[in-house]
Amino acid sequence: MSDRPIILGIVGDSAAGKTTLTKGIAQVLGPENVTIICTDDYHRYDRTQRAQIGLTALHPDCNYLDIMQQHLSLLRTGQAILKPIYNHSTGTFDPPEYIKPSKFVIVEGLLGYSTRAIRDSYDVKVYLAPPEELRTQWKVKRDIMKRGYTEEQVLAEMKKRENDSEDFIRPQRKFADVVVTFYLPEEDNEVNLSVRLVLRPTIPHPDFTEILSQGSDNFKPAIRLELDRDMGKPVDVLEVDSHATSEQVHELEKILCNEMPHLRGFCSTEGNSEIGKLVGTTGEVLQSYPLALTQLLIAYHMIKAIHLY
Repeated sequence: MSDRPIILGIVGDSAAGKTTLTKGIAQVLGPENVTIICTDDYHRYDRTQRAQIGLTALHPDCNYLDIMQQHLSLLRTGQAILKPIYNHSTGTFDPPEYIKPSKFVIVEGLLGYSTRAIRDSYDVKVYLAPPEELRTQWKVKRDIMKRGYTEEQVLAEMKKRENDSEDFIRPQRKFADVVVTFYLPEEDNEVNLSVRLVLRPTIPHPDFTEILSQGSDNFKPAIRLELDRDMGKPVDVLEVDSHATSEQVHELEKILCNEMPHLRGFCSTEGNSEIGKLVGTTGEVLQSYPLALTQLLIAYHMIKAIHLY
C-alpha cells in the first residue's frame, strides 16, 4: 500500500472541461485529501510578453517544463514545493504559493504529458477530447463570463492557437490511461451530455462485462461496452448516453462501489448530488449522470492506486 501521494494527470486543450472534471473527483476523494495544481502556472511568459514574442501558451517553449517536472518529482515523494501562480484575469504572475501535497494530487493543464519524466510522475493519466465544436462553445462561454473577453476575441485567439493545439496538445492523447469524450447528442441541450470513455489496458479497469452482458432491453441501449481501437491500439470503450437514467447508471456505480467501499456515499439510486454538476448558460447548476459516472470512475482508479503501488 502506497504511503506517498497518488498523482492524477488531467490533460486537454483550453476549455476542454478539466476544471469541471477535477471538482467532482475532489468531492469524491474528499476536498481535504486533495491538492489541485494547474500547470498554467508554469508559463514562462506573461500575456504581454507572449504577444510580443509571438508564442502561444500552448507551445512548450512558452512553459517551464523542467520546473514542472522537478516539482512533480518532489510532490510524488511527499515534499513541498514553491509553486508559481499565473493570474488569468490580469495575464501576469502573482507571488508563488507554498504547496504541501495531500493524500491525492490532481495536476490539470495543457502540457502535462509533454516529457517522459513528467508522465512517469502520474499514477493515473486522463485526457479530455471533446469535439472541437463543443469545446469552442465552452471556451467562448467561459472566457466571456470569467475572463472578460468578447466572442470575437476568443475565436481569434483559438484560430491563432490551432497549429499549436494540433502539434503539442492533441498528440498527448496517446499517453492517457483513460480518454474522456463528452459530446452532445443531436438535440442541442447542454445538460444532455453523453460520454465515450476509452479504457486503455495500461491500468486495471473495473469489470463491467457482467452487467452489460445481461443485456436487458431497458439497459443495453443507453450504456454500451465495446472493443475498439484508439490510435492503432486495442481498447475497451464504455459509452453512456445522455438519456441514461439514474437507475441505469447506478448499476455501473454499484460495481465501483462494491469494490471500493469509500465510494459508497456517492452511489445512490437518486443519483450523485455532490458530483456530476455542470453550470448552465445562465449560471444554474445542472446534473449530468454521464459526468458523475466519469468522475466516480477516475476517483475509483485513484483509490485503487493506493493499493497497487
